[in-house]
Amino acid sequence: MNDTHASIEQRPQQTPSVDDRGRWVALVVLCVGMLMIILDSTIVNVALPSIQRDLDFSQSSLAWVVNAYLITFGGLLLLAGRLGDLIGRKQIFMIGLAVFTGASLLCGLSQSQGLLIGARFAQGAGGALTSAVILGMIVTLFPEPRDQAKAIGVYSFVASAGASIGLLMGGVLTQALNWHWIFVVNLPIGIATALLASRLVDRDEGIGIRRGADTLGAAFVTGALMLGVYTILAVDDYGWGSLHTLGLGAVAIGLLVAFVLREARTGTPLVPLRIFRSRNVSGANLIQMLMVAGLFGMFFLGVLYMQRVLGYDALETGFAFLPVALIIGVLSLGFSARLNLRFGARATLLPGLALIVVGLLLFARAPVDGGYVTDVLPVMILLGTGAGLSFPSLMTLAMSGATRSDAGLASGLVNTSLQVGGALGLAVLTTFATSRADSLLADGDSTASALTGGYHLSFVIAAGLVIAAIALGLTVLRSEAVEQQEVAEVEPGRAEPAYSEAA
Repeated sequence: MNDTHASIEQRPQQTPSVDDRGRWVALVVLCVGMLMIILDSTIVNVALPSIQRDLDFSQSSLAWVVNAYLITFGGLLLLAGRLGDLIGRKQIFMIGLAVFTGASLLCGLSQSQGLLIGARFAQGAGGALTSAVILGMIVTLFPEPRDQAKAIGVYSFVASAGASIGLLMGGVLTQALNWHWIFVVNLPIGIATALLASRLVDRDEGIGIRRGADTLGAAFVTGALMLGVYTILAVDDYGWGSLHTLGLGAVAIGLLVAFVLREARTGTPLVPLRIFRSRNVSGANLIQMLMVAGLFGMFFLGVLYMQRVLGYDALETGFAFLPVALIIGVLSLGFSARLNLRFGARATLLPGLALIVVGLLLFARAPVDGGYVTDVLPVMILLGTGAGLSFPSLMTLAMSGATRSDAGLASGLVNTSLQVGGALGLAVLTTFATSRADSLLADGDSTASALTGGYHLSFVIAAGLVIAAIALGLTVLRSEAVEQQEVAEVEPGRAEPAYSEAA
Protein backbone atom coordinates (compact mmCIF):
# COMPACT_ATOMS: atom_id res chain seq x y z
CA MET A 1 0.00 0.00 0.00
CA ASN A 2 2.80 2.41 0.91
CA ASP A 3 4.54 1.75 -2.41
CA THR A 4 1.32 2.35 -4.28
CA HIS A 5 0.65 5.63 -2.48
CA ALA A 6 4.23 6.71 -3.01
CA SER A 7 3.92 6.15 -6.74
CA ILE A 8 0.69 8.13 -6.83
CA GLU A 9 2.26 10.99 -4.89
CA GLN A 10 5.23 11.09 -7.30
CA ARG A 11 2.93 11.32 -10.30
CA PRO A 12 2.36 14.96 -11.30
CA GLN A 13 -1.09 16.25 -10.37
CA GLN A 14 -3.30 17.64 -13.14
CA THR A 15 -4.08 20.77 -11.18
CA PRO A 16 -6.07 23.54 -12.82
CA SER A 17 -4.26 26.56 -14.19
CA VAL A 18 -6.34 29.02 -12.19
CA ASP A 19 -4.78 30.32 -8.98
CA ASP A 20 -5.94 29.23 -5.52
CA ARG A 21 -8.35 32.13 -5.07
CA GLY A 22 -9.69 31.56 -8.56
CA ARG A 23 -10.47 27.92 -7.73
CA TRP A 24 -12.69 28.98 -4.83
CA VAL A 25 -14.44 31.58 -6.97
CA ALA A 26 -14.96 28.87 -9.60
CA LEU A 27 -16.44 26.63 -6.88
CA VAL A 28 -18.94 29.34 -5.97
CA VAL A 29 -19.91 29.71 -9.63
CA LEU A 30 -20.46 25.96 -10.01
CA CYS A 31 -22.48 25.80 -6.80
CA VAL A 32 -24.66 28.73 -7.85
CA GLY A 33 -25.46 26.76 -10.99
CA MET A 34 -26.27 23.72 -8.86
CA LEU A 35 -28.42 25.77 -6.49
CA MET A 36 -30.46 27.09 -9.41
CA ILE A 37 -31.17 23.51 -10.51
CA ILE A 38 -31.99 22.25 -6.99
CA LEU A 39 -34.28 25.20 -6.26
CA ASP A 40 -36.31 24.48 -9.36
CA SER A 41 -37.17 20.99 -8.13
CA THR A 42 -39.09 22.43 -5.14
CA ILE A 43 -39.74 26.13 -5.78
CA VAL A 44 -42.64 25.25 -8.09
CA ASN A 45 -44.47 23.20 -5.42
CA VAL A 46 -45.85 26.14 -3.45
CA ALA A 47 -46.90 27.90 -6.68
CA LEU A 48 -48.98 24.99 -8.02
CA PRO A 49 -52.36 26.34 -6.81
CA SER A 50 -51.69 29.67 -8.59
CA ILE A 51 -50.57 27.90 -11.77
CA GLN A 52 -53.70 25.72 -11.66
CA ARG A 53 -55.99 28.74 -11.40
CA ASP A 54 -54.28 30.79 -14.12
CA LEU A 55 -53.92 28.04 -16.75
CA ASP A 56 -57.05 25.99 -15.86
CA PHE A 57 -55.19 22.78 -15.05
CA SER A 58 -57.18 19.83 -13.75
CA GLN A 59 -55.84 18.17 -10.61
CA SER A 60 -54.43 15.22 -12.58
CA SER A 61 -52.87 17.30 -15.36
CA LEU A 62 -51.32 19.70 -12.82
CA ALA A 63 -49.02 16.89 -11.66
CA TRP A 64 -47.27 17.07 -15.06
CA VAL A 65 -45.87 20.50 -14.20
CA VAL A 66 -43.71 18.65 -11.65
CA ASN A 67 -43.43 15.24 -13.32
CA ALA A 68 -42.27 16.58 -16.71
CA TYR A 69 -39.22 18.10 -15.01
CA LEU A 70 -38.45 15.06 -12.85
CA ILE A 71 -38.72 12.50 -15.67
CA THR A 72 -36.15 14.11 -17.95
CA PHE A 73 -33.99 15.24 -15.04
CA GLY A 74 -33.79 11.82 -13.39
CA GLY A 75 -33.63 9.94 -16.69
CA LEU A 76 -30.72 11.83 -18.23
CA LEU A 77 -28.38 12.26 -15.23
CA LEU A 78 -26.31 9.11 -15.74
CA LEU A 79 -25.95 9.69 -19.48
CA ALA A 80 -25.07 13.36 -18.93
CA GLY A 81 -22.40 12.49 -16.39
CA ARG A 82 -20.72 10.04 -18.74
CA LEU A 83 -20.91 12.48 -21.65
CA GLY A 84 -18.99 14.89 -19.46
CA ASP A 85 -16.16 12.35 -19.15
CA LEU A 86 -16.14 11.68 -22.89
CA ILE A 87 -16.66 15.16 -24.36
CA GLY A 88 -15.52 17.38 -21.49
CA ARG A 89 -17.33 18.30 -18.29
CA LYS A 90 -17.20 22.06 -18.84
CA GLN A 91 -18.73 21.70 -22.30
CA ILE A 92 -21.66 19.66 -20.95
CA PHE A 93 -22.09 22.12 -18.06
CA MET A 94 -22.30 25.09 -20.43
CA ILE A 95 -24.72 23.33 -22.79
CA GLY A 96 -26.91 22.40 -19.83
CA LEU A 97 -26.92 25.98 -18.55
CA ALA A 98 -28.02 27.29 -21.95
CA VAL A 99 -30.85 24.75 -22.25
CA PHE A 100 -32.02 25.28 -18.65
CA THR A 101 -31.97 29.08 -18.87
CA GLY A 102 -33.76 29.13 -22.22
CA ALA A 103 -36.39 26.69 -20.97
CA SER A 104 -36.87 28.82 -17.83
CA LEU A 105 -37.70 31.80 -20.04
CA LEU A 106 -40.31 29.72 -21.87
CA CYS A 107 -41.78 28.57 -18.56
CA GLY A 108 -42.03 32.16 -17.33
CA LEU A 109 -43.72 33.30 -20.53
CA SER A 110 -46.13 30.36 -20.70
CA GLN A 111 -49.80 31.17 -21.11
CA SER A 112 -50.93 27.65 -21.97
CA GLN A 113 -50.71 24.22 -20.39
CA GLY A 114 -48.91 22.66 -23.36
CA LEU A 115 -46.15 25.27 -23.51
CA LEU A 116 -45.49 25.10 -19.76
CA ILE A 117 -45.30 21.30 -19.67
CA GLY A 118 -43.11 21.16 -22.80
CA ALA A 119 -40.78 23.81 -21.36
CA ARG A 120 -40.58 21.85 -18.10
CA PHE A 121 -39.44 18.75 -20.04
CA ALA A 122 -36.67 20.86 -21.63
CA GLN A 123 -35.83 22.43 -18.27
CA GLY A 124 -35.34 18.97 -16.74
CA ALA A 125 -32.98 18.00 -19.57
CA GLY A 126 -30.93 21.17 -19.06
CA GLY A 127 -30.87 20.58 -15.32
CA ALA A 128 -29.54 17.05 -15.82
CA LEU A 129 -26.75 18.18 -18.16
CA THR A 130 -25.72 20.95 -15.77
CA SER A 131 -25.86 19.17 -12.42
CA ALA A 132 -24.56 15.75 -13.49
CA VAL A 133 -20.99 16.96 -14.03
CA ILE A 134 -20.58 19.53 -11.24
CA LEU A 135 -19.35 17.15 -8.52
CA GLY A 136 -16.83 15.63 -10.96
CA MET A 137 -15.57 19.13 -11.83
CA ILE A 138 -15.20 20.01 -8.15
CA VAL A 139 -13.19 16.94 -7.12
CA THR A 140 -10.73 17.43 -9.98
CA LEU A 141 -10.50 21.17 -9.28
CA PHE A 142 -9.46 20.47 -5.65
CA PRO A 143 -6.94 17.59 -5.55
CA GLU A 144 -5.71 18.23 -1.97
CA PRO A 145 -7.65 16.35 0.74
CA ARG A 146 -8.26 19.32 3.06
CA ASP A 147 -9.41 21.72 0.32
CA GLN A 148 -11.37 18.91 -1.29
CA ALA A 149 -13.27 18.21 1.93
CA LYS A 150 -14.17 21.90 2.27
CA ALA A 151 -15.30 22.09 -1.35
CA ILE A 152 -17.44 18.97 -0.96
CA GLY A 153 -18.97 20.59 2.13
CA VAL A 154 -20.03 23.63 0.10
CA TYR A 155 -21.48 21.41 -2.62
CA SER A 156 -23.31 19.25 -0.04
CA PHE A 157 -24.87 22.33 1.53
CA VAL A 158 -26.22 23.44 -1.82
CA ALA A 159 -27.45 19.96 -2.76
CA SER A 160 -29.14 19.22 0.57
CA ALA A 161 -30.34 22.64 1.76
CA GLY A 162 -31.54 23.85 -1.64
CA ALA A 163 -34.88 22.06 -1.32
CA SER A 164 -35.91 23.91 1.84
CA ILE A 165 -34.60 27.23 0.45
CA GLY A 166 -36.74 26.59 -2.63
CA LEU A 167 -39.88 26.29 -0.51
CA LEU A 168 -39.16 29.67 1.07
CA MET A 169 -38.31 31.40 -2.22
CA GLY A 170 -41.36 29.93 -3.91
CA GLY A 171 -43.60 31.30 -1.19
CA VAL A 172 -42.02 34.76 -1.29
CA LEU A 173 -42.06 35.14 -5.09
CA THR A 174 -45.56 33.73 -5.55
CA GLN A 175 -47.14 35.88 -2.84
CA ALA A 176 -45.16 39.08 -3.55
CA LEU A 177 -45.31 38.92 -7.37
CA ASN A 178 -46.80 35.94 -9.26
CA TRP A 179 -45.89 32.38 -10.22
CA HIS A 180 -44.17 33.43 -13.49
CA TRP A 181 -41.31 34.90 -11.44
CA ILE A 182 -40.24 31.55 -9.97
CA PHE A 183 -39.02 30.76 -13.51
CA VAL A 184 -38.00 34.24 -14.72
CA VAL A 185 -35.62 34.63 -11.76
CA ASN A 186 -33.44 31.91 -13.32
CA LEU A 187 -32.55 34.12 -16.31
CA PRO A 188 -30.12 36.57 -14.67
CA ILE A 189 -28.67 33.79 -12.51
CA GLY A 190 -28.17 31.46 -15.48
CA ILE A 191 -26.62 34.14 -17.69
CA ALA A 192 -24.27 35.36 -14.94
CA THR A 193 -23.24 31.80 -14.10
CA ALA A 194 -22.49 31.03 -17.76
CA LEU A 195 -20.39 34.19 -18.22
CA LEU A 196 -18.38 33.60 -15.04
CA ALA A 197 -17.93 29.87 -15.72
CA SER A 198 -16.62 30.56 -19.23
CA ARG A 199 -13.84 32.69 -17.69
CA LEU A 200 -13.10 30.94 -14.39
CA VAL A 201 -13.52 27.21 -15.06
CA ASP A 202 -10.82 25.55 -17.14
CA ARG A 203 -11.83 23.62 -20.24
CA ASP A 204 -11.19 19.87 -20.12
CA GLU A 205 -10.95 17.81 -23.28
CA GLY A 206 -12.49 14.58 -22.05
CA ILE A 207 -11.22 11.09 -22.87
CA GLY A 208 -12.83 11.01 -26.31
CA ILE A 209 -16.24 9.94 -27.56
CA ARG A 210 -14.77 6.71 -29.00
CA ARG A 211 -14.00 5.52 -25.47
CA GLY A 212 -17.70 5.24 -24.69
CA ALA A 213 -19.71 5.78 -27.86
CA ASP A 214 -22.29 3.14 -27.00
CA THR A 215 -25.48 4.47 -28.57
CA LEU A 216 -27.54 1.35 -27.83
CA GLY A 217 -26.42 1.33 -24.19
CA ALA A 218 -27.32 5.02 -23.89
CA ALA A 219 -30.81 4.28 -25.23
CA PHE A 220 -31.26 1.38 -22.79
CA VAL A 221 -30.21 3.26 -19.63
CA THR A 222 -31.98 6.52 -20.50
CA GLY A 223 -35.17 4.67 -21.39
CA ALA A 224 -34.98 2.58 -18.21
CA LEU A 225 -34.48 5.58 -15.93
CA MET A 226 -37.09 7.82 -17.57
CA LEU A 227 -39.68 5.04 -17.65
CA GLY A 228 -38.82 4.01 -14.09
CA VAL A 229 -39.18 7.55 -12.74
CA TYR A 230 -42.49 8.00 -14.59
CA THR A 231 -43.80 4.69 -13.25
CA ILE A 232 -42.97 5.65 -9.67
CA LEU A 233 -44.50 9.11 -10.04
CA ALA A 234 -47.72 7.63 -11.50
CA VAL A 235 -48.25 5.21 -8.58
CA ASP A 236 -50.43 7.81 -6.88
CA ASP A 237 -52.90 7.62 -9.78
CA TYR A 238 -52.80 3.89 -10.59
CA GLY A 239 -51.71 2.10 -7.38
CA TRP A 240 -48.84 -0.33 -6.78
CA GLY A 241 -50.70 -3.45 -7.90
CA SER A 242 -52.17 -2.06 -11.13
CA LEU A 243 -51.35 -3.42 -14.58
CA HIS A 244 -50.01 0.04 -15.48
CA THR A 245 -47.48 0.08 -12.64
CA LEU A 246 -46.44 -3.57 -12.85
CA GLY A 247 -46.24 -3.58 -16.65
CA LEU A 248 -44.21 -0.40 -17.05
CA GLY A 249 -42.08 -1.34 -14.05
CA ALA A 250 -41.25 -4.67 -15.67
CA VAL A 251 -40.31 -2.92 -18.93
CA ALA A 252 -38.06 -0.48 -17.04
CA ILE A 253 -36.32 -3.35 -15.22
CA GLY A 254 -35.96 -5.23 -18.51
CA LEU A 255 -34.28 -2.22 -20.12
CA LEU A 256 -31.94 -1.90 -17.15
CA VAL A 257 -30.98 -5.60 -17.39
CA ALA A 258 -30.39 -5.20 -21.12
CA PHE A 259 -28.18 -2.19 -20.38
CA VAL A 260 -26.05 -4.12 -17.87
CA LEU A 261 -25.63 -7.05 -20.29
CA ARG A 262 -24.73 -4.64 -23.08
CA GLU A 263 -22.12 -2.83 -20.97
CA ALA A 264 -20.54 -6.12 -19.88
CA ARG A 265 -20.00 -7.21 -23.50
CA THR A 266 -19.24 -4.08 -25.52
CA GLY A 267 -15.68 -2.90 -26.03
CA THR A 268 -16.60 0.78 -25.53
CA PRO A 269 -19.13 0.83 -22.67
CA LEU A 270 -21.03 4.00 -21.91
CA VAL A 271 -20.82 3.10 -18.21
CA PRO A 272 -17.80 0.92 -17.34
CA LEU A 273 -19.13 -1.57 -14.78
CA ARG A 274 -15.82 -1.48 -12.91
CA ILE A 275 -17.07 1.57 -11.03
CA PHE A 276 -19.53 -0.64 -9.14
CA ARG A 277 -16.74 -2.90 -7.85
CA SER A 278 -16.03 -0.29 -5.20
CA ARG A 279 -18.03 -1.14 -2.08
CA ASN A 280 -17.97 2.50 -1.03
CA VAL A 281 -19.28 3.79 -4.37
CA SER A 282 -22.07 1.20 -4.59
CA GLY A 283 -22.84 1.32 -0.86
CA ALA A 284 -22.90 5.12 -0.64
CA ASN A 285 -25.34 5.39 -3.55
CA LEU A 286 -27.66 2.75 -2.08
CA ILE A 287 -27.52 4.45 1.33
CA GLN A 288 -28.25 7.81 -0.27
CA MET A 289 -31.30 6.35 -2.05
CA LEU A 290 -32.72 5.05 1.24
CA MET A 291 -31.90 8.20 3.21
CA VAL A 292 -33.28 10.55 0.54
CA ALA A 293 -36.40 8.37 0.17
CA GLY A 294 -37.11 8.96 3.85
CA LEU A 295 -36.14 12.63 3.90
CA PHE A 296 -37.80 13.85 0.68
CA GLY A 297 -41.03 12.02 1.40
CA MET A 298 -41.01 13.54 4.90
CA PHE A 299 -40.42 17.04 3.50
CA PHE A 300 -43.41 16.73 1.17
CA LEU A 301 -45.71 15.29 3.83
CA GLY A 302 -44.35 17.72 6.42
CA VAL A 303 -45.46 20.59 4.18
CA LEU A 304 -48.93 19.03 3.95
CA TYR A 305 -49.08 18.55 7.74
CA MET A 306 -48.24 22.20 8.33
CA GLN A 307 -50.66 23.52 5.71
CA ARG A 308 -53.60 21.10 5.94
CA VAL A 309 -53.50 20.36 9.69
CA LEU A 310 -51.76 23.31 11.36
CA GLY A 311 -53.10 25.88 8.86
CA TYR A 312 -49.80 27.45 7.74
CA ASP A 313 -49.69 29.43 4.49
CA ALA A 314 -46.94 29.02 1.86
CA LEU A 315 -44.66 31.68 3.36
CA GLU A 316 -45.04 30.36 6.93
CA THR A 317 -44.25 26.86 5.68
CA GLY A 318 -41.09 28.09 3.99
CA PHE A 319 -39.91 29.80 7.18
CA ALA A 320 -40.76 26.66 9.19
CA PHE A 321 -38.23 24.68 7.15
CA LEU A 322 -35.59 27.42 7.26
CA PRO A 323 -33.77 25.97 10.34
CA VAL A 324 -33.00 22.85 8.30
CA ALA A 325 -31.18 24.88 5.65
CA LEU A 326 -29.35 27.00 8.24
CA ILE A 327 -28.10 24.01 10.23
CA ILE A 328 -27.04 22.13 7.11
CA GLY A 329 -25.17 25.25 6.05
CA VAL A 330 -23.32 25.60 9.37
CA LEU A 331 -22.31 21.93 9.38
CA SER A 332 -21.57 21.41 5.69
CA LEU A 333 -19.50 24.57 5.31
CA GLY A 334 -16.89 23.62 7.91
CA PHE A 335 -17.69 21.27 10.74
CA SER A 336 -18.52 18.18 8.69
CA ALA A 337 -15.36 18.58 6.61
CA ARG A 338 -13.22 18.60 9.75
CA LEU A 339 -15.01 15.52 11.10
CA ASN A 340 -14.47 13.69 7.80
CA LEU A 341 -10.78 14.53 7.86
CA ARG A 342 -10.38 13.60 11.51
CA PHE A 343 -12.51 10.45 11.83
CA GLY A 344 -13.33 9.40 8.26
CA ALA A 345 -16.52 9.69 6.21
CA ARG A 346 -18.04 6.40 7.42
CA ALA A 347 -17.64 7.30 11.10
CA THR A 348 -19.23 10.71 10.47
CA LEU A 349 -22.09 9.33 8.38
CA LEU A 350 -23.53 6.81 10.85
CA PRO A 351 -24.30 9.26 13.71
CA GLY A 352 -25.86 11.62 11.14
CA LEU A 353 -28.20 8.86 9.94
CA ALA A 354 -29.10 8.04 13.56
CA LEU A 355 -30.12 11.67 14.19
CA ILE A 356 -32.37 11.56 11.11
CA VAL A 357 -34.08 8.44 12.47
CA VAL A 358 -34.72 10.14 15.83
CA GLY A 359 -36.11 13.22 14.09
CA LEU A 360 -38.49 11.18 11.92
CA LEU A 361 -39.75 9.16 14.90
CA LEU A 362 -40.29 12.38 16.85
CA PHE A 363 -42.29 13.80 13.92
CA ALA A 364 -44.45 10.67 14.05
CA ARG A 365 -45.72 11.91 17.44
CA ALA A 366 -46.71 15.43 16.30
CA PRO A 367 -50.36 16.03 17.35
CA VAL A 368 -53.28 17.57 15.49
CA ASP A 369 -52.97 20.76 17.54
CA GLY A 370 -49.17 20.78 17.46
CA GLY A 371 -47.13 23.90 18.14
CA TYR A 372 -44.11 24.91 16.10
CA VAL A 373 -41.67 25.34 18.99
CA THR A 374 -42.64 22.15 20.80
CA ASP A 375 -43.51 19.74 17.96
CA VAL A 376 -41.90 20.96 14.72
CA LEU A 377 -38.72 22.89 15.56
CA PRO A 378 -37.02 19.99 17.43
CA VAL A 379 -37.63 17.80 14.37
CA MET A 380 -36.13 20.42 12.06
CA ILE A 381 -33.03 20.69 14.28
CA LEU A 382 -32.50 16.92 14.34
CA LEU A 383 -33.05 16.50 10.60
CA GLY A 384 -30.86 19.48 9.73
CA THR A 385 -28.04 18.19 11.92
CA GLY A 386 -28.35 14.66 10.58
CA ALA A 387 -28.43 15.78 6.95
CA GLY A 388 -25.57 18.22 7.51
CA LEU A 389 -23.38 15.37 8.75
CA SER A 390 -24.59 12.74 6.29
CA PHE A 391 -24.57 14.41 2.88
CA PRO A 392 -20.87 15.49 2.82
CA SER A 393 -19.86 12.03 4.06
CA LEU A 394 -21.90 10.31 1.35
CA MET A 395 -20.42 12.55 -1.36
CA THR A 396 -16.93 11.68 -0.12
CA LEU A 397 -17.62 7.95 -0.14
CA ALA A 398 -19.48 7.98 -3.47
CA MET A 399 -16.54 9.66 -5.22
CA SER A 400 -13.78 7.75 -3.38
CA GLY A 401 -13.53 4.89 -5.89
CA ALA A 402 -13.77 6.95 -9.09
CA THR A 403 -10.81 7.56 -11.38
CA ARG A 404 -10.26 10.91 -13.09
CA SER A 405 -11.68 9.47 -16.31
CA ASP A 406 -14.80 8.29 -14.43
CA ALA A 407 -15.39 11.39 -12.26
CA GLY A 408 -18.31 12.63 -14.38
CA LEU A 409 -19.92 9.20 -14.35
CA ALA A 410 -19.57 8.94 -10.56
CA SER A 411 -21.02 12.45 -10.21
CA GLY A 412 -23.98 11.55 -12.44
CA LEU A 413 -24.51 8.35 -10.44
CA VAL A 414 -24.67 10.33 -7.18
CA ASN A 415 -27.34 12.63 -8.61
CA THR A 416 -29.25 9.72 -10.15
CA SER A 417 -29.47 7.84 -6.84
CA LEU A 418 -30.62 11.06 -5.19
CA GLN A 419 -33.41 11.68 -7.72
CA VAL A 420 -34.59 8.07 -7.93
CA GLY A 421 -34.54 7.79 -4.14
CA GLY A 422 -36.57 10.97 -3.81
CA ALA A 423 -39.16 9.86 -6.37
CA LEU A 424 -39.45 6.38 -4.85
CA GLY A 425 -39.75 7.71 -1.30
CA LEU A 426 -42.38 10.23 -2.32
CA ALA A 427 -44.47 7.58 -4.07
CA VAL A 428 -44.21 5.04 -1.23
CA LEU A 429 -44.81 7.41 1.66
CA THR A 430 -47.68 9.34 0.05
CA THR A 431 -49.40 6.07 -0.88
CA PHE A 432 -49.25 4.78 2.70
CA ALA A 433 -50.29 8.17 4.10
CA THR A 434 -53.32 8.37 1.81
CA SER A 435 -54.37 4.77 2.50
CA ARG A 436 -54.09 5.22 6.27
CA ALA A 437 -55.96 8.54 6.22
CA ASP A 438 -58.82 7.04 4.15
CA SER A 439 -59.08 4.15 6.59
CA LEU A 440 -59.27 6.48 9.59
CA LEU A 441 -61.88 8.66 7.86
CA ALA A 442 -63.99 5.55 7.22
CA ASP A 443 -63.74 4.75 10.94
CA GLY A 444 -65.20 8.15 11.82
CA ASP A 445 -62.11 10.22 12.61
CA SER A 446 -62.10 13.92 11.80
CA THR A 447 -60.30 15.06 8.66
CA ALA A 448 -57.41 16.63 10.60
CA SER A 449 -57.03 13.55 12.81
CA ALA A 450 -57.15 11.16 9.83
CA LEU A 451 -54.56 13.18 7.89
CA THR A 452 -52.27 13.31 10.91
CA GLY A 453 -52.59 9.55 11.38
CA GLY A 454 -51.58 9.00 7.77
CA TYR A 455 -48.56 11.28 8.13
CA HIS A 456 -47.53 9.48 11.33
CA LEU A 457 -47.47 6.11 9.56
CA SER A 458 -45.38 7.51 6.71
CA PHE A 459 -42.88 9.11 9.09
CA VAL A 460 -42.40 5.74 10.82
CA ILE A 461 -41.84 4.06 7.44
CA ALA A 462 -39.38 6.82 6.52
CA ALA A 463 -37.48 6.10 9.74
CA GLY A 464 -37.41 2.42 8.77
CA LEU A 465 -35.81 3.29 5.41
CA VAL A 466 -33.06 5.27 7.16
CA ILE A 467 -32.53 2.41 9.64
CA ALA A 468 -31.96 0.15 6.62
CA ALA A 469 -29.41 2.71 5.40
CA ILE A 470 -27.61 2.47 8.75
CA ALA A 471 -27.49 -1.33 8.44
CA LEU A 472 -25.93 -0.98 4.98
CA GLY A 473 -23.42 1.51 6.33
CA LEU A 474 -22.35 -0.90 9.07
CA THR A 475 -22.00 -3.91 6.76
CA VAL A 476 -20.94 -2.57 3.35
CA LEU A 477 -18.93 0.63 3.78
CA ARG A 478 -15.22 0.63 4.53
CA SER A 479 -12.76 3.31 5.51
CA GLU A 480 -11.31 5.24 2.58
CA ALA A 481 -7.82 3.88 3.31
CA VAL A 482 -8.97 0.23 3.10
CA GLU A 483 -10.96 0.94 -0.06
CA GLN A 484 -8.01 2.53 -1.85
CA GLN A 485 -5.68 -0.28 -0.76
CA GLU A 486 -7.99 -2.92 -2.29
CA VAL A 487 -8.37 -0.90 -5.50
CA ALA A 488 -4.57 -0.70 -5.80
CA GLU A 489 -4.18 -4.47 -5.21
CA VAL A 490 -6.97 -5.56 -7.57
CA GLU A 491 -6.35 -2.96 -10.32
CA PRO A 492 -2.71 -1.85 -10.03
CA GLY A 493 -2.81 -0.10 -13.40
CA ARG A 494 -5.88 1.89 -12.61
CA ALA A 495 -5.81 5.64 -13.17
CA GLU A 496 -5.24 8.03 -10.31
CA PRO A 497 -8.33 8.47 -8.09
CA ALA A 498 -10.31 11.58 -8.77
CA TYR A 499 -11.16 11.94 -5.13
CA SER A 500 -8.18 12.05 -2.79
CA GLU A 501 -8.12 10.10 0.45
CA ALA A 502 -9.74 12.30 3.08
CA ALA A 503 -9.19 10.33 6.26
